[in-house]
This record gives sequence, structure tokens and C-alpha cells, in this order.
Amino acid sequence: MPDPISPRVPKIIAVTNQKGGVGKTTTTINLGAALAAEGKSVLLVDLDPQGNASTGLGIDVSDRKRTTYDLLVDETPLQDVVMWTGVEGLLIAPATTDLSSADIELVSNEKRSFLLHDALRHHGIESMELDYVLIDCPPSLNLLTVNAMVAADSVLVPLQSEFFALEGLSQLMLTIREVRATANKGLRIEGVVLTMYDARNNLSRQVEADARNNLGDLVFTTVIPRNVRVSEAPSFALPVLAYDPLSKGSLAYVALAQELIAR
Repeated sequence: MPDPISPRVPKIIAVTNQKGGVGKTTTTINLGAALAAEGKSVLLVDLDPQGNASTGLGIDVSDRKRTTYDLLVDETPLQDVVMWTGVEGLLIAPATTDLSSADIELVSNEKRSFLLHDALRHHGIESMELDYVLIDCPPSLNLLTVNAMVAADSVLVPLQSEFFALEGLSQLMLTIREVRATANKGLRIEGVVLTMYDARNNLSRQVEADARNNLGDLVFTTVIPRNVRVSEAPSFALPVLAYDPLSKGSLAYVALAQELIAR
């Protein structure tokens, strides 16, 4: 029987793939919105200096007074960085291009790989009553990505349904193994989600078959289709669930959220 006095501990998931253009930020935004639609309290941590997750959720650059740069470099408390989005149940710790210099500025910091870990476990976070923290990582295996993996309980990997998709996974798996051995022994792979999937395309079906043959149950049953509504939504600064809740893309992200909760 759960202890009614113990604080709620959120599940922390790093969404990462060092290959760009795989739908990483799109997946982070829309999975976060879908989890919120399922009644979960979600924090999205934008750890990509491009700040696309922040922009995609309608956070204007001029409104990002404190960001994940302040969280890491100045160790500003998480509660002072977090902002509400227009989606009920979904918060964000935004990013700006300032974050691009964090690698250099943190290199002399002895706890440089543990800064996000410590920020997400600061005693004040319990008051936020979060169920999930999703970290949108940059498209590279740098110090920011290592911070995300050290902080996370698990890693979710978006995999584009295109040629050479699986080849890029080997380096990511090596990094996960290294982080597990040196800094976060509990880190596991939450799963691999196929994105930009076109069932009419032989290549998409071949990539799916290869992924399932090689990775087995790590691959989510849900696949995210190539869908124009998913592509259009960020230009309106909305997750696809708010932009067109009945589109194939929206329904796929809801199914992914439900599968993640069930896991």
C-alpha cells in the first residue's frame, strides 16, 4: 500500500537521438501534451539551444526571463525557471541560444554532468506534483545530452522511418551504456518510437521490420505517421492535439502516451 505522506516522484525521460530531423522535439511536445490530456502533470525541459520546444508551445523569446541555461550555469531553482504553457497540465523550462555556450562554461565545474540531476531533485520540486518530466535533448551527444541521461530514469529514442535510421543508434547505445556504467546505473531504455512512418512506403515497412527484429519489445507498438497536421502545428505554436485533435498524428500521440503509461 503506497505511503500517503510520501511525495510524488516524477518519472524522468530523456528524449534523444543524436541524428537531427528525426522528430525528437515534435515527439517531446506532442507526447507531453498527450500525457497531459490523459490527466498527467508534465514538465517539459527544453535542453536544446535552438529552443524549438519552447517556441512550439508558444513561449515567446522575450518572455523567457529565466531558462535552462540559468538552471545549469547559475543553478537557479527549477521553480524560478518553469513557465505555464497554453496546454492544461503541461509546464516548460524554456531554452534560448544562451544554452549553446553551456558546454564551454561548465567544463571546469566538477559536477558538470550532474547539474540537471540535482536541479530536478531539489527539495522544492515536490510542490509541483509532477507525474512526468520529458527532456528535449539537442541533436548531438554533448554535455547537455549527458546531463539529461544522468538525470533521467530512462531514454526514449525517436527513430525516423528512413534509410540508415538504425545505423545511428549504435553510438547512442554506447553512450547510454557508458552513462550507466559511470554515473547512472539505473538508466534504461524506455523504448524506440518510429516517426514519420508511411505505411504505403516499402522503406518505412522495412525499417519497422528491421527495428522490431533487432530491438524486439523496445520498439513501441504505436508508430507516428507522416502527417501534415503534425508538421503544421508548430507554426501555430500548438501541439497537434490542440491544433487538430482528430488528425492521425494526434490519435497516434495519444496512443503512444497510453502505451507509455501502461509500460
